[in-house]
Amino acid sequence: MEEVKVGTWNEFMTLIAELDGWAFRGQKDAGWPLLTSLSRYLSAYIPDRNSWRLREERAIRIFRRKAHNYLGDPSVLDNELRCLALMQHHGAPTRLLDFTKSPFVAVFFALEHATSDAAVYALNTPRLWAAAPRGKPDMNRDGIDPRVPGNFTRLFQPNTNAIIWTGEPTEMDRRLVAQSGTLVVPGMLDKPLDEILLDYGDSGALLKKILLPQAMRDEAMKALYRMNITNATLFPDLDGLARSIGMELEMVWPVDELRGLS
Repeated sequence: MEEVKVGTWNEFMTLIAELDGWAFRGQKDAGWPLLTSLSRYLSAYIPDRNSWRLREERAIRIFRRKAHNYLGDPSVLDNELRCLALMQHHGAPTRLLDFTKSPFVAVFFALEHATSDAAVYALNTPRLWAAAPRGKPDMNRDGIDPRVPGNFTRLFQPNTNAIIWTGEPTEMDRRLVAQSGTLVVPGMLDKPLDEILLDYGDSGALLKKILLPQAMRDEAMKALYRMNITNATLFPDLDGLARSIGMELEMVWPVDELRGLS
């Protein structure tokens, strides 16, 4: 994994211009590894890694058994990836990592609540489209597609295959659309994304870590605000609107204008 440090918003803009078509993920602490919420939860509370597969299977089974009570169309639970995306959307720990096709959305999530240096990870999805782990050419993106019935259970849940799939469910929810979202599905829960990519043989070309100093937050957040990238647009519901008010507190307008605002 290649690390690149930028110091200003303009430097970030120059860098991402070279990463056309890549996928991005922002994290507010540059020291955090690229682990899924399920990986973090299991690592923290379940030391017996041999039980992880059964626990994940049980969590999905419980969600499917009960979630239909709250859904207008319970058929969304039938497909593994759509079910996992729904779980993720509502806060359940899953093996999905949220990425976005927009570097601006990623830097928003990286810096919004940053109190120290943050990071944006850039994943070379165009190259991953045809890539496969060394010695396993059949495990390319099409070969491991979790949208294909049986593939998730056979290839991902055993937690033994150093594979990564990127893409979207066949039907995307409003948040995924609003955030230009895409999903990364790792085949191992006990390794961060950069370590799994080592099995692909060219991890340096597949993943970049862009380090963002906390000092650039003010400049970046104002630029994103002018681009209309806020919680209100990224989460198109009342919760998103409410969360966006925090940024309104930071925006500074001329005093005469402020007197006229209510």
